[in-house]
Amino acid sequence: MNIIPIVPARRANITWPSEGLTRVPYKLFQDEGVYADEQDAIFRGPNWNYLCLEAEVPNPGDFRSTFVGDAPVVVTRDSDGELYAFENRCAHRGAMVCLEDQGNAKDFSCVYHAWTYSLQGDLLGVAFKDGIDGKGGMKPDFCVGDHGLRKLRVATLHGLVFGSFSDDVPSLDEYLGDEIVERIARVLENRTPVVLGRFTQMLPNNWKLYFENVKDSYHASILHLFFTTFQLNRLSQRGGIIVDPSGGHHVSYSAVDHAVEAAAQAKAASDYADQKIRSESEHRLEDNSVLAGMDEFGDGVTLQILSVFPGFVLQQIQNAIAVRQILPRGTQRTELNWTYLGFEDDTIELRETRLRQANLVGPAGYVSMEDGCVGGFVQRGIDGASDSNSVIEMGGDSAESSASRVTEASIRGFWKAYRNAMGY
Repeated sequence: MNIIPIVPARRANITWPSEGLTRVPYKLFQDEGVYADEQDAIFRGPNWNYLCLEAEVPNPGDFRSTFVGDAPVVVTRDSDGELYAFENRCAHRGAMVCLEDQGNAKDFSCVYHAWTYSLQGDLLGVAFKDGIDGKGGMKPDFCVGDHGLRKLRVATLHGLVFGSFSDDVPSLDEYLGDEIVERIARVLENRTPVVLGRFTQMLPNNWKLYFENVKDSYHASILHLFFTTFQLNRLSQRGGIIVDPSGGHHVSYSAVDHAVEAAAQAKAASDYADQKIRSESEHRLEDNSVLAGMDEFGDGVTLQILSVFPGFVLQQIQNAIAVRQILPRGTQRTELNWTYLGFEDDTIELRETRLRQANLVGPAGYVSMEDGCVGGFVQRGIDGASDSNSVIEMGGDSAESSASRVTEASIRGFWKAYRNAMGY
């Protein structure tokens, strides 16, 4: 007998504007039905979601709690050395079975009624399954093997752990494509990460607004005054945008060519001034060491921001390496998890540089503190404008790679992937 899969009915009625990828309905950032549809179609759909680092679960029994969309998930390493992931929700009454962020365990036991699960998410035992003195207990036909935790597919790439609830998602390499895999390898291949620190930032806006921000390659030299004042990032620098064929993944990169930069600096300053774009200030640093970086990759690239649909970011800003996990928390709230990385073979000087440059990014970072509030400005600005659309025409109307960073191509790429996933 052929079983026809049940496709969840859409809760929100969205009609996409006729202009295509250059227009995005503001309703997508506001509607509760859209949010619920996203959980089914994107986060629990045929996509790979970043879970954690392999370095966070190196030994048998190690576990790390995380999320896929709004679903709590646990990643473990069992005694066979393999990684497993399963939903952090007891099959009995729905309580979380793991209440800690990370640690080491032999199994997981629900505090509510003591249903116990293995490190692979299989149900091992049920308290009072046979009752007491022949009374009570589960029905005679109750099968322990039928009540394990919902499992995810797991795949790894250069120390990153991804998971998917779907059996239809292609292999991770195929999902990412060659260009994105190569750019991840550039930063992480054959290196053992060391977690230098982590924190969680709560953003007052829809998750898609932050992902747009990550993919917005030209706002950085407008919004982030630190970038242009200290020449860390100008649009005149060598660089470009890579957008994969699905549109969902992207890389934005730039490099400082000091010989060219010296000649271009005056003209760039003039261009910014002519357009009344704030690009210089009277601010100066007491200690300039935060600006001093090392070319650890040998290609002169000082900034690479890489994203993977639907919510992963790999960051290289100078020598500050970090991964970011974007998690939806309702229509107007986003949880942003940052994990700062060093590597086992770092020299003392390089490790100190990484720690110093960690001040560039994050909620109070010299560069990116503005990102923590600008999404909220948008969320508040579109209140009451659910019938209007944003305009995304910088650089044309395509979602293709570009030698220029003065483009919104990678944002249009995100909406291309989003529309495909949501069926709009």
